[in-house]
Amino acid sequence: MQAYRGSVRPFVNFNAKHDAEVLHKAMKGIGTDEDAILMLLTARSNNQRQEIKAAYKKAYGKDLVSTLKSELGGLFENLIVSLMTPPISYDASQLHKALKGAGTDDNVLIEILASRTSEEIKDIIKVYKKEFNGKLEKDICGDTTGHYQKLLVILLQGDREEGVDEGKIEKDAKDLHAAGEGKFGTDEETFITILGNRSAEHLRKVFDAYKKLSGSDIEDSIEGETTGNLENLLLAVVKCARSVPDFFAELLYKSMRRAGTDDDTLMRIMVSRSEVDMLDIRASFKKKYGASLYTTIKEDTDGDYQKALLYLCGGND
Repeated sequence: MQAYRGSVRPFVNFNAKHDAEVLHKAMKGIGTDEDAILMLLTARSNNQRQEIKAAYKKAYGKDLVSTLKSELGGLFENLIVSLMTPPISYDASQLHKALKGAGTDDNVLIEILASRTSEEIKDIIKVYKKEFNGKLEKDICGDTTGHYQKLLVILLQGDREEGVDEGKIEKDAKDLHAAGEGKFGTDEETFITILGNRSAEHLRKVFDAYKKLSGSDIEDSIEGETTGNLENLLLAVVKCARSVPDFFAELLYKSMRRAGTDDDTLMRIMVSRSEVDMLDIRASFKKKYGASLYTTIKEDTDGDYQKALLYLCGGND
């Protein structure tokens, strides 16, 4: 069993009824005690928040999330509501939001489908069907085209191979090289089949073999040979095979170090990785950018929203 790498862990002396009372008091009467709300909820695991939700309804006869929504506003409200959502439902709702209405938020599709485990993807599909009464694959196919669509569909199968197939490493590297740099025009099929189906461990060995063969990293070849959404998805898949925490550290950096903060991405990653690999993301961020994730968030955000994000980050490196 690997050590727990989340920044948010279950609260030890947990009492759902007591927490429900604290939240009730924080929202009763005139004014809201945002501090009490954020300090409590960021210090409970998602499972515990679900228990608090049930205890709140049992004690007060109303829905905790609706009550929070009526009391809070802006980015802080979005963050708290996200924290109250079970992780798989949260992913499903982010995908639904990315697909519905005019235009598609491809960055969300790419981020979630490239980084989640096979098990998580299978669960997301089930929850999506239950909560939005639709088929995720069908909705994605309605919004996407070409090889980009095909690779998303492969990822949606949640059926990556396991382990390393020593006999295939050289062949995969040669096939990728021949499909890209080695010829006029790119054979995208080879890229999506190999990158979409091999295990992360296997792919890391293929990338090493590829580098020996071509003298350059597979990322350089993808950047040179493909464009647009397909390029972004292929790069995301490669980066996640190399290191999921590195992938998220880079996305976090890009969400903040620009002329305006991409709060949707910042929030989605801080919420969805807080109980998974936030400690590794922090280490990767510090190593890669020389600054801590904590100070970067602090410089880029403010108010209760900032406070809650810093609690989710869990510490300064």
